[in-house]
Amino acid sequence: MDYAEGISLFSEIVNMVRDEQKGDQQAIICAPFIHLNSLAKLGGTTVQIGAQNCHQNESGAYTGEISAKMIKSVGCNYVIIGHSERRQYFAESDSLLAEKTVAALKNGLVPLFCIGETLDERNNGNYFNVIKSQLENGVFGLSSEDFSKIIIAYEPVWAIGTGLTASSDQAQEVHAFIRAEVATKYGANIAEGVSILYGGSCNPKNAAELFAQKDIDGGLIGGASLKSRDFTDIVKAFNS
Repeated sequence: MDYAEGISLFSEIVNMVRDEQKGDQQAIICAPFIHLNSLAKLGGTTVQIGAQNCHQNESGAYTGEISAKMIKSVGCNYVIIGHSERRQYFAESDSLLAEKTVAALKNGLVPLFCIGETLDERNNGNYFNVIKSQLENGVFGLSSEDFSKIIIAYEPVWAIGTGLTASSDQAQEVHAFIRAEVATKYGANIAEGVSILYGGSCNPKNAAELFAQKDIDGGLIGGASLKSRDFTDIVKAFNS
């Protein structure tokens, strides 16, 4: 979306979501860089703001890149790290994403760290190994204190923008595996406390069933977030 379109959509979302949030539920909008400063001023306490990416270095001659410090300075509290599209189209490695995660934490941003398998990796039964490797090489180098500050997002890459969706059982299986891996590394208390989001063609029709699963703590919403009514219905589904 261009600037005006983004502001219009965000204004609708804020007004609609305000009436649907319950308890400690959080709504976070991670927008393109051009929108962040304005959205941070409009969101108030209803919707938190995050960026979709950041550079791994604090400063330097990296023309066109945006640092975590710059993102924090406009009022953001979150940043997506390692979205499947960044991994696929920009060849971002686990080691690079580990650096970005550290940079985000250093500057007071909460990383939403994305992991997930491709269709080939799912079909050949290798998806647990892929996810374990992404965790170990991406975020398991963090201290317990720092790890407890991050959010994990599971993206079955084969279910993003394809119309395919992991069944609730498939999603729960992987979320439970992730939580078990975290427990092995950091202990049960941290594993229970970490939020693990599902991000794979989540929409108003399947959201309630997905969110009802024990280890699915929320959603990383893509296409459905571009319609304020759909996004709000997903927020409502979390409370059903």
